[in-house]
Amino acid sequence: MPKLKTHKGAKARFHITGTGKLMRRKRMSSHLRRKKPKKVTRKYAAKLLVDPKDIKRFSRLLPYA
Repeated sequence: MPKLKTHKGAKARFHITGTGKLMRRKRMSSHLRRKKPKKVTRKYAAKLLVDPKDIKRFSRLLPYA
């Protein structure tokens, strides 16, 4: 059976921790950043866990991670 290809868009957007959890960044982080309060822009730096409903779908895009 041939090797599976990694989805490059998913590779750039998701990070897998050492324990196997999928992490993501918040959306809209760079769009109109100057208008947003500093409190909001600081929250964009934090990484969030991917919703449990989506883990199976996203893990198919990253087969060897």
